[in-house]
Amino acid sequence: MRLTSSLFFSLLTALLILSAPIESTYADEHEPESEHHEANDAPEAHRTSTQHSIRIDGETIDYEATVGWLIMQNEGKPVARFGYTAYIRNTDQPKGERPITFAFNGGPGSSSIWLHMGVLGPQRVIVNDSDYAAPPPVRRVDNAYSVLDVTDLVMVDPVGTGFSKPLGEAEGKDFWGVDQDIESVARFIRQYVSENGRWGSPKFILGESYGGIRGAGLAHHLQSRHGMNLNGLILVSPFLDAGAGRDAGDLNLPHALYLPTLAATAWYHDRIENQSDDMEGFLAEVEDFALNEYLPALFAGYVIDSDRKQAIAEQLAAYTGTTTDYWQRANLRVSHQQFVQELMRDDRMIAGRIDSRFIGPSTNALAESMNYDPFFPAVGPAFTAAFFDYLHDDLGFRENEDYKTTAWPLDWDWSHVNPDGRTQVAVNLLPDLSRAMVMNPGLHLHIQQGYYDLATPYSVTNYYLRHLDIPEPARERIRYDLYPAGHMMYLHDESLQQYRDDLVEFIEGAIPTE
Repeated sequence: MRLTSSLFFSLLTALLILSAPIESTYADEHEPESEHHEANDAPEAHRTSTQHSIRIDGETIDYEATVGWLIMQNEGKPVARFGYTAYIRNTDQPKGERPITFAFNGGPGSSSIWLHMGVLGPQRVIVNDSDYAAPPPVRRVDNAYSVLDVTDLVMVDPVGTGFSKPLGEAEGKDFWGVDQDIESVARFIRQYVSENGRWGSPKFILGESYGGIRGAGLAHHLQSRHGMNLNGLILVSPFLDAGAGRDAGDLNLPHALYLPTLAATAWYHDRIENQSDDMEGFLAEVEDFALNEYLPALFAGYVIDSDRKQAIAEQLAAYTGTTTDYWQRANLRVSHQQFVQELMRDDRMIAGRIDSRFIGPSTNALAESMNYDPFFPAVGPAFTAAFFDYLHDDLGFRENEDYKTTAWPLDWDWSHVNPDGRTQVAVNLLPDLSRAMVMNPGLHLHIQQGYYDLATPYSVTNYYLRHLDIPEPARERIRYDLYPAGHMMYLHDESLQQYRDDLVEFIEGAIPTE
């Protein structure tokens, strides 16, 4: 996924992600409970809590919503204000038996707004799938697809996002890095669990995009440093290994792994000659070609036999709705950034990166890289408006505080020390995830991935799973679900219900029964 590393991760930062009738009530008769005090400039924790109810899967769910922050300390000195929004079901079930899920988006530098208002929280923003959302007024509804009926939820905003920020002598660089981020989020989770009496609860972590790196790191860090085992790790469109997941550099592997999603994009936009209706069969054929013919051709380098190069170029063109000459001139190496410009260049349109079903006007007919992603102007403003309306109205948060939906741009430290104590040349959390699954035989892994995701392509995810160094019994604890959508597959109407059903089934299956 490397454009230059800075441009690539700047783009990723922006994430970076009909059932029974529903009804919701807001407890207007109760003033929000505020515990925010600033005495002598000493930072203190804050909570604003409100009571609500919603119908999910034919059942009325009463719950408490809390928005606020904890104060994280180091040697007795405040170092960070760590923000969150928690949804806790009102139930007679003991806390120690009630599941709890900590969820976050990626970026790095993204708040949890996407998962929060897209699928997990009790309110959901309405957008036009694969097209621009309607202009204001913003549309949001009770979210009948939330999993609040089966698990409590804590939406996490890492330092620099949401209400979270460094305090005292601490600086952003103390939190803005692979290992720094994992450590700080782990400390937040441990502190939240301790302060709210949830050590006995079944615990889940759900991370999207860069949240794959954070989530995999947390699974190992929490159990090895804090003695906290997870029941489940849910990775939505994960990024885990830079050596496989960046296609704009000189590495051969990423070009092969990106090819199936280039083909899926061309298939979706009807750019393939004599196109089959069987998308899954077509993509299986492309992936086989990518790994068994295209990748060896790339390894042959620039001295590849001319006839072989021509044959490979012809097949690449056929699979991607482009031309043989285009692939020849590119020496068989076309990045996804170049591809989304080329696919519909004659129509002056470009395809999206976060979700390649989205299209938008090209701003430069000669461009070889993206200067915007059609996905974000299509849905981003609706998410922002819906969240702030919800925060101030329904959740009753009326403090004079700035919620940052993104911390972009960040000077991120991409170094990582793996479980064996070695600093990696290129970040790769597969060893951490492998170690976590080996050390914790109760840890289940759920991957949710979209076919039209050019930020974290599904064939890259397939590669991740094949390269987890775990015994066969551990592989039986992995569930992998694919959806006909993009990076945020829950924005696709037909995938939304399936997303919930798959997630509920996974959570319930990861909790031991007597």
